[in-house]
Amino acid sequence: MDLGGCLYHPAVAVSEHRYRRRVQFADTDLAGVVHFSWIARYMEEAEHALWREAGLSIVPANGTLGFPRVAVSIDFKAPLYFEDEFEDWVRIDAISTRSIAYSHVITKGDITVATGTMTAVCVRKGETPMRATEIPNHILERLAVRK
Repeated sequence: MDLGGCLYHPAVAVSEHRYRRRVQFADTDLAGVVHFSWIARYMEEAEHALWREAGLSIVPANGTLGFPRVAVSIDFKAPLYFEDEFEDWVRIDAISTRSIAYSHVITKGDITVATGTMTAVCVRKGETPMRATEIPNHILERLAVRK
């Protein structure tokens, strides 16, 4: 049976995850400030960490599904600098049979650096044109909408 994604370990349904990271030099511009495009990358890293917390991989070996982003929104509040430690609190806001909507709050200590949302849609790899397909039950059972 093709599950479309591999399971790492048994887990309960996960609705949120706190992802911690340090700004690397390659993330910054010449002034040592994080380039705006990295905030979306941090959001995606946090999303993948949430999946791992749920015992899943968003890109398993030999997987047949993909989860491209169809909407991203970021509000910038404060800069991050080289070697800053920060946290991205990612939460699942909504899950339908074909999509997952996440919200993010990125903080450095008590300072809110950015807030954002990201929506991903489940697709079958290799289909052209790409179109949404149903998220398998084993994934839906491990991801939950936040309460």
